[in-house]
Amino acid sequence: MAAELVEAKNMVMSFRVSDLQMLLGFVGRSKSGLKHELVTRALQLVQFDCSPELFKKIKELYETRYAKKSAEPGPTPATRPLEPLALHSVPRTALSGPAVDYPALYGKYLNGLGRLPTKALKPEVRLVKLPFFNMLDELLKPTELVPQSTEKLQESPCIFALTPRQVELIRNSRCELQPGVKAVQVVLRICYSDTSSPQEDQYPPNIAVKVNHSYCSVPGYYPSNKPGVEPKRPCRPINLTHLMYLSSATNRITVTWGNYGKSYSVALYLVRQLTSSELLQRLKTIGVKHPELCKALVKEKLRLDPDSEIATTGVRVSLICPLVKMRLSVPCRAETCAHLQCFDAVFYLQMNEKKPTWTCPVCDKPAAYDQLIIDGLLSKILSECEDADEIEFLADGSWRSIRAEKEPSCSPQGPILVLGTSDANGLLPAPSTNGGGSGVGMALGSTGSGAGTVGGLENGKPGADVVDLTLDSSSSSEDEEDEDEDEEDEGPRPKRRCPFQKGLVPAC
Repeated sequence: MAAELVEAKNMVMSFRVSDLQMLLGFVGRSKSGLKHELVTRALQLVQFDCSPELFKKIKELYETRYAKKSAEPGPTPATRPLEPLALHSVPRTALSGPAVDYPALYGKYLNGLGRLPTKALKPEVRLVKLPFFNMLDELLKPTELVPQSTEKLQESPCIFALTPRQVELIRNSRCELQPGVKAVQVVLRICYSDTSSPQEDQYPPNIAVKVNHSYCSVPGYYPSNKPGVEPKRPCRPINLTHLMYLSSATNRITVTWGNYGKSYSVALYLVRQLTSSELLQRLKTIGVKHPELCKALVKEKLRLDPDSEIATTGVRVSLICPLVKMRLSVPCRAETCAHLQCFDAVFYLQMNEKKPTWTCPVCDKPAAYDQLIIDGLLSKILSECEDADEIEFLADGSWRSIRAEKEPSCSPQGPILVLGTSDANGLLPAPSTNGGGSGVGMALGSTGSGAGTVGGLENGKPGADVVDLTLDSSSSSEDEEDEDEDEEDEGPRPKRRCPFQKGLVPAC
């Protein structure tokens, strides 16, 4: 039945307006409208109500048309003008003969985009899978943008219609992302026409997208803070849903682009956009690696290499996320990464939801969503070790917590020289029994009870003088100059008796 359905669509796609009107009149449908409207109506009829009688009528019309064509000479294929069909690749030069294999996809036509495949099929352009977009239907396969003239600015129109099921999916979807933004969307993706590998989204220069009668907003450029670096534009799928007719009416999309030598392809998809919380829940369901497997990986990392002169007995792993500098809640890393250090899956998915880069924050290598795993062993360690921010894995797969050591106080304490006042015999005062002074006449860093006797009287005797050795040389030199000036004014002074006892040296 599927083969007959495809064959019926192929035949309908090759019908002229008169054939389409006869087919629609046969089943009692309206025959008025432009050709693309008649094609859409006929394809809907084939898709949802293809009875044996209808299939027989389509085959009869097809055979009648090509029987007349073979009997009557017609215009050459190179000069016969093309008429718009329904939405996919249309040849700029028609192929002759009844064996023309027109595209069978429903509602797919892009005027001036690409060519029909010949006997030697070219490899198709593939786009990378986007984690935040779950594809429901492919409305238009990646099709090359073909310039129609030598002008730099080109336009490529696209006409298509949604099926009732697709319209119902869009209408019934909830606005889970933003107010007014449906979760089920029709998106336009553009990339380079390179068939060697799956392609990232890439916009051509001077891109503009018009849906029906309104222009659709395209992501702008990010300003660059580095001098001499051009600003970059985030190339993402373009949501067209809010400007489309959510009915059986046809929608017209016009892509304006700059033709500067590079080849681009466009595609249309019906997708369901997911949130970071949904991706996290899916990762927790299917992406958790068993603790024993993680333990075996640790042993493999720390296995003794006989060819190496350096033996690794352990490896440290931080329990702090390198992204947000907070304690890990869902330890995660890519299977392709060679390190054991993890990052937090919650913040990693949230950051890629805003600006998708999918780069590991530890080693700066690609870490796609499909390659992410949740480390079961580290998750268990986080629940058991709540008072440490770092652990060390040992060679046997075990681990020990590493707690941060308290740093010693670094407050400077300068030496303080305590000079005692001599008595009549030239001796220092006896040391206080209260612990107020020093027995040798000096104290280093003394901040205790002895500080209370400085500048006062202790047991009826004058207290010790305190000399601050932290004064700079400039202040002391200024004091000496002032003293020299005073001596010159007052004349010579009597010699002062040294208060130190013989055998004592000042602190330095």
